[in-house]
Amino acid sequence: MSELRFIIPFLVGAIIYLLPSPVGMNPKGWHMFAIFLSTIIGIILKPMPMGAVALFGMLISCLTGVLDINKEAISAFGSSTIWLVVLVFFIARGFIKTNLASRVAYRFVVLLGKRSLGLGYGIILSELFMAPFIPSNTARAVGIIFPITKSISEAIGSAPEAGTQRKIGSYLIQVAYHGNLITSAMFLTAMAANPVAQALAGKLGVKISWLDWSTAAIVPGLISIIIIPFLLYIIYPPSVKEIPQAKIWAKEKLLGLGAMSIEEWIMTITFSVMLVLWAIGEHFGIAASLVALLGLCTLLLFNILSMEDILKETECWHTLLWLSILVMMAEYLDKFGFISWMSTHIMYFIEGMNWSLGLLVLVLIYFYSHYLFAGNVAHVGAMYTAFLNVAISIGSPPLMSALILGFFSSLFSSTTHYGTAPASIFFGSKYVSIGEWWYYGFIVGTANVVIWLLTGIIWWKIIGLY
Repeated sequence: MSELRFIIPFLVGAIIYLLPSPVGMNPKGWHMFAIFLSTIIGIILKPMPMGAVALFGMLISCLTGVLDINKEAISAFGSSTIWLVVLVFFIARGFIKTNLASRVAYRFVVLLGKRSLGLGYGIILSELFMAPFIPSNTARAVGIIFPITKSISEAIGSAPEAGTQRKIGSYLIQVAYHGNLITSAMFLTAMAANPVAQALAGKLGVKISWLDWSTAAIVPGLISIIIIPFLLYIIYPPSVKEIPQAKIWAKEKLLGLGAMSIEEWIMTITFSVMLVLWAIGEHFGIAASLVALLGLCTLLLFNILSMEDILKETECWHTLLWLSILVMMAEYLDKFGFISWMSTHIMYFIEGMNWSLGLLVLVLIYFYSHYLFAGNVAHVGAMYTAFLNVAISIGSPPLMSALILGFFSSLFSSTTHYGTAPASIFFGSKYVSIGEWWYYGFIVGTANVVIWLLTGIIWWKIIGLY
């Protein structure tokens, strides 16, 4: 099986590469598609780490003459969008290193943890606090939220090994996971796939700023945060409703942390200034990536972070590698004419619809097709550009269309236990069976579709997106 995971991507790519290109398409576009598709399949099958798969895709692109390594293949490594992700990754280490992220999570448990429903809200509000500054849903889930959620559950006596997972752990795991997806959809810097969508939209002439993204997402996102924990509490309730020991546990953790250190105060001031500058900076010509660089240099200046910390951020450097290569490939798919060809064929299915109905059909297909993908970035890379191009072609407001597809590029991961990296972590805890995961994932995912489209359509009209 492991050998097949190596062979299948190359085999699929080779077959498509050798087929004649469709009539009217630049052969380079067809060849780029073959290499891009084999790279996406490799990312899904995971015969090796994502960065290694992307490097093989880049190598084949150059060896076959589809791309020139000096002029084209390395072009995306200079993207300010990608460096924004990298810089915020480094800043996220400051949140974890100073214990500020854990302190905030424990505070929410103390404030809201008397009842299981309140504890669910405490977990999801912790996610909301950290999402703008930790640009990896995996880092937040694995490094902070999951360990805290699992520790709370075990402290209350809820563990799958004892057959007591439904006591409270199953509910909290579901809330923590779906909360991770909601907050990832709310901020441009909350998940690596979001800047990919931003960069791809930019290739079609749709510019998305950090403020554009967060402003459009804030209302439907907050409504999801209010509704989803309560919905899960109704359809997947914990057997224990009152849990005073959770507050005791969190207070003990806070006592162990002691008073806020000078490093935590510097971290708090730094991210507060960054948030303000991200909100208003573009009006004064201050790019989001420059704000992130300012924040990182501040942390270096005060020795919150060291160069050793930065060099040890292997996930960040890995992200720089694969993200740059995928964005570059997607750019040349467009330049070589493949995206316009694919978009034309997709339009046949929605021909004659008005733009609102056509956009709805596109969004639903985009969302539920995630059953076929094992990651956000692979899905975005494979479908986002073509679907946005079609949406614009039928008259949909470009910025609104780009943002909706961007929001759903996180929310669609609710569907399966392999839809995004945190899914495997939360599901692997064995608090939720596979049948329950898919069943309630479909319900929560569909609820998010309804919430974001119904409340969004009102909010997006108010802020002038259409």
